[in-house]
Amino acid sequence: MDLTDWLSCSGCGMLIYRKRFDRLSMVCPDCGRHAQLTAEQRLERLLDASSGVTVEPAASVHDPLQFEDLIPYAGRLDTARSRTGMDCAVRVARGTIRGRGVVVAAMDFRFLGGSMGAAEGEAIVTAAEEALKHRLPLLVVTASGGARMQEGAFSLLQMARTSNAMAALDEAGLLTITLVTDPTYGGVAASFSTLSDVILAEPGARMGFAGPRVIQQTIRQQLPEGFQTSEFLLDHGLLDGVVPRGELSQVLESLLALGSPPEPDWNPAVTDPVIRFPELLPERPAEQVVGLARDLGRPTALDHVAAWGSDFVELRGDRAGADCPAVVGGLADLEGLPVMLIGHQKGHTTSELVRRDFGMPSPAGYRKAVRLMRLAAKLRVPVVTLIDTPGAHPGLEAEQRGQSHAIAECLRVMGSLDVPVVSVITGEGGSGGALALAVADRLLLCENAIFSVISPEGCAAILWRTGEAAPAAAAALGVDAGTLLSNGIVDGVVPEPAGGAHRDPAVASELVRDAVVSALRELREQDGAALREARRRRLRWFGTYREEVAI
Repeated sequence: MDLTDWLSCSGCGMLIYRKRFDRLSMVCPDCGRHAQLTAEQRLERLLDASSGVTVEPAASVHDPLQFEDLIPYAGRLDTARSRTGMDCAVRVARGTIRGRGVVVAAMDFRFLGGSMGAAEGEAIVTAAEEALKHRLPLLVVTASGGARMQEGAFSLLQMARTSNAMAALDEAGLLTITLVTDPTYGGVAASFSTLSDVILAEPGARMGFAGPRVIQQTIRQQLPEGFQTSEFLLDHGLLDGVVPRGELSQVLESLLALGSPPEPDWNPAVTDPVIRFPELLPERPAEQVVGLARDLGRPTALDHVAAWGSDFVELRGDRAGADCPAVVGGLADLEGLPVMLIGHQKGHTTSELVRRDFGMPSPAGYRKAVRLMRLAAKLRVPVVTLIDTPGAHPGLEAEQRGQSHAIAECLRVMGSLDVPVVSVITGEGGSGGALALAVADRLLLCENAIFSVISPEGCAAILWRTGEAAPAAAAALGVDAGTLLSNGIVDGVVPEPAGGAHRDPAVASELVRDAVVSALRELREQDGAALREARRRRLRWFGTYREEVAI
């Protein structure tokens, strides 16, 4: 046996046949550890064959301070260049990923630990300018130990330089994506890498401002297991997803595809199922409607997405330390139209309900929704919300983290969007927790869904002083479709299969999809400022006797 044909995994120690390791994109088949790739290997694996065109950054200062420690900095640079064949730790190329145009800036940890100096900053800025020039998305693949000390403040200022280059892409409405690889620390983590619209990471990749050793030496703090790994970051709302190397191309293709606009005559064949006249709705006791709205067999937001056959890329996290499981969202393909879909997520079983906090969002859920709405506005894609919650999560932790502030910000941002917004209350529409996702150009309600300022039980307990009065409270609150449509609270009612959505979830989802498609078909060609003005004008007269008030 030729030992050179084998290598040992640095994660688990397993012997791996080298050719098999290469075929697996350098991922251990036993423990799943993702080995480091060079910048050239990244580009080869990401870009379509023969599509890559190298983009050369401008010349930068290399040793501005004439720095010397144990070895002169100029010597370190010469060694790194000789060993890697690169001029700096970043390689930039323009090409395609599964036919979709993109600019890629890939970092190489071999070059002085991927540290960021003036040349690296110039490479990132050049990549952003190339994306801007060709109106293409930017993908940044990070691998860095932080700032390059030998360049002093020149290195420090690259954080601001690269961050502002990313801001220019935001202003231009171009999608930006970061792939975090192991490790990503310091100035790179605290600048361009965490400013992307979508932040993905490889399994086990570590990212942070200060590394564990620095933290422990500086403040003597004991760190939890898995601290700063991609899985830890995902749980704390700092990433959109952890993507194994073998699945990356598919995820990137989906993200890049969702930026392509559909034809102007998008989906002309879909028939609008929405009922707009209250007399066409069947009459049911409010108590019965409440029971149907809460039935655990009703399709959830993720059920609807699956039934629509949508290409859906879930985006997670509020970027402030948490990811709320009661709110799901992401870019979706709705019959060929890219949309930002955001919805409450309950579940069908007790374990699912518990895991999803019974569909009751925390402040992180509303902050995640706001982040996704702003991304939709940047990318000029419509927002679709699916509402099904008994209300915002109550309790000490929610209040400590600013539940009221988060809901208020959601209401303000949603009302200010200059892209089409369609909301469908698919089950429970409970209080401000539901309204936070319901400030829409078209607010629709499923036939057996409800919308109320408070739950019937809560109203009965407060005003009747007994929970037994819940049926009377439900009737008095006017939570049913007929009353809501008569009062102009909702714009239309989506019919359901006989007996309720839980009797035939597939048909129920089809009706919701057709209702959303019909509404967006009407709205998507309208000017953004006109949409925003009409939305605010609609809100202006609620509760008054005037149908319209000039603003």
